[in-house]
Amino acid sequence: MFHEPDPDHSRHKKEILIIAGLVLGVIAIAAAIYFMSGYPREMGIAVIRIEGVIVTGNYYGDGYTGSEYAGRLIRDAADDPIVEAIVLRINSPGGTPAAAQEIAADVRYAREKKPVVVSMGEIATSSAYYISAYADRIYADPDTLTGGIGTAWTFFDISGWMEQENLSVEVIKSGSLKDMGSEYRPLTDEERSYAGHLVNASYERFIRDVTSERAIERSSVEDARVVRGEEAIGMGLVDEIGNLFDAIDGARELS
Repeated sequence: MFHEPDPDHSRHKKEILIIAGLVLGVIAIAAAIYFMSGYPREMGIAVIRIEGVIVTGNYYGDGYTGSEYAGRLIRDAADDPIVEAIVLRINSPGGTPAAAQEIAADVRYAREKKPVVVSMGEIATSSAYYISAYADRIYADPDTLTGGIGTAWTFFDISGWMEQENLSVEVIKSGSLKDMGSEYRPLTDEERSYAGHLVNASYERFIRDVTSERAIERSSVEDARVVRGEEAIGMGLVDEIGNLFDAIDGARELS
């Protein structure tokens, strides 16, 4: 016997197919975002690399990490509901204080939402340690070089060579310190004193911020020396000895 098709059944089936298609579309978009994001995930853990000299800017590579680049990845991971914790894999000798302060602000933002753990590579000194200090936990290898808590300003003087080559420079300036640090002449006593003031002020900010985040005795780090990872444990600079995968496991525990 021939039966007429049930229009309600056909409509219901069509609606189910449409809903299924929408669900698959959402899954596909989520998967694309997941795999195209700027940081890899290890089962809910975002690993973000900070390598080379740390400077301000929006770029990564050729031995540099820009604060805008790193900060964006950190904030994206902090806001990502799929990410349960963040691991910063740091392998850097440091960089500019301003760049480190920018990234540290992004780490503080992330810590309000989920754990942030640092895994140190071969080296994480100076500004790289400044960033690390804001993490919930720090891992290092036994022979990682870290510490170096201090600031420095290097000046070059090629005036002796210029004199040999019979070269001279004449500068018309509006203030006595306007061409401070120029290579064609040595520093004056006034400039040397002012440079010391800037370096010391920057250092005081550095040591104050680090000691506010970590239980560190100022006297143990104020000479700005670098230390091995094993020694850093006893000084309070590092929490655990371990590699990147140990840090990932630790981040998962905290989450």
